[in-house]
Amino acid sequence: MTTYPQFPPNFYFGSATAAYQIEGGWNADGKALSTWDVFTHKPGKIKNDDTGDVACNTYHDFQTDIDIMAQLNMNAYRFSIAWSRVLPQGKGAVNAKGLDYYNRIVDALLEKNITPFITLFHWDMPQALFEENGGFVGRDTAYYFADYAEIIVKSLGDRVKHWITLNEPWEHAFFGYFVGEHAPGVKNPWKYFKVAHHELLGHGLAVERIRAASPDAEVGITLSQFPIYPYEDTPQHQNAAHFADLFMNRFYLDGLYNGRYPDDLFKRLHLFRPKIEPGDMEIISAKTDFLGVNYYTRQYARHIWYLPFFKAWVDREPPPGISHPVLGSQAFPEGVGELTKRYREEYGDPVIYFTENGTIDHDVVWDGNGRFHDQHRIQYLQHYLAEIEKAIAAGSDVRGYFMWTMVDNFEWAQGYDWRMGFVRVDHETQQRTIKDSAYWYRDMIKHQESRE
Repeated sequence: MTTYPQFPPNFYFGSATAAYQIEGGWNADGKALSTWDVFTHKPGKIKNDDTGDVACNTYHDFQTDIDIMAQLNMNAYRFSIAWSRVLPQGKGAVNAKGLDYYNRIVDALLEKNITPFITLFHWDMPQALFEENGGFVGRDTAYYFADYAEIIVKSLGDRVKHWITLNEPWEHAFFGYFVGEHAPGVKNPWKYFKVAHHELLGHGLAVERIRAASPDAEVGITLSQFPIYPYEDTPQHQNAAHFADLFMNRFYLDGLYNGRYPDDLFKRLHLFRPKIEPGDMEIISAKTDFLGVNYYTRQYARHIWYLPFFKAWVDREPPPGISHPVLGSQAFPEGVGELTKRYREEYGDPVIYFTENGTIDHDVVWDGNGRFHDQHRIQYLQHYLAEIEKAIAAGSDVRGYFMWTMVDNFEWAQGYDWRMGFVRVDHETQQRTIKDSAYWYRDMIKHQESRE
């Protein structure tokens, strides 16, 4: 008999996606360019020169995937809105057809008793705002973002109650502006903290607007989070791990929950410190209803003496001999407990949703009879969900889990090479095939229902 992890009543079981990664329709019905539309059309930026022009074609057919979610017993779905589909210039005139598209998605989800969790910004900055302001490099963009949030909530807030302002601001700032591996492809470390600070300012301003437009809304932000360890047990590597933790994790947590950025971080990086206007930190640390956590694995930090200012290099490859016995070296489910303990003890014990967690296909077997056997993903889910079950038992208020991702989609710099979905997508025909892991997830959810 299969043993499933058990979760409290009313727990949300869902999957997550992002607009650019699934929608396609990149220039349909009045949508303007986003930075990702522009970036992916530059040769050599994306593996195989893939683009999101068509992606999973959900702009023209979202119902198929919603029907599959219902078939799999999911009671929640996290998706994002393409800012430039609703506000082609990032501000000003609203594109009614774009707004109608998201209204139709919400209605279709509710028809299937699936609760929508909407992310307002999942990295696809309107190109017009990038050209005008550098995106979040410009402080004005934080205010434009709040305007956009208000428009969306006034349209959808009578039916949608769960709002995520930003997805992974560290990734957007670092990969988009520091190293240039993501859109908009800027390589300028001097702009990193401007983007990071203005993202958080936009978050705080949006929280106020969302609450005004929909008083019963639940509002949060989603952060990528990483337990970070020294690559070797030496003082220099330990210091590198401490600094990396400040840079990747605590800058955002401290800003949001303590109303200040880590002093130790800017002692080393004082020349990069962004301009913080009076009142900014009060806006950024406005009370939220939950913290969204995107968690995949740990990171290891090394001291690199010749790197200016930073002196640290971080990646997820552990030292030789360190590996999860079942899932391999790139997985660390035990980090769930480590992170949730930190939130309980140091950041006020917020309500938590695990808004992303998942793995690429490993050793998937197609049996020729319409089934994809992805046993590795099933084992991955078993281990990570077991750790979330333990975190709840330890006292963390975790209320939902969203597997990344619903369908094999456009995985940013990896294009279509990385398949992370519950559902296999043939990107030539758009045919969907449900993988075994999705059926395991369905049965796990059904087990929760049967015991209530």
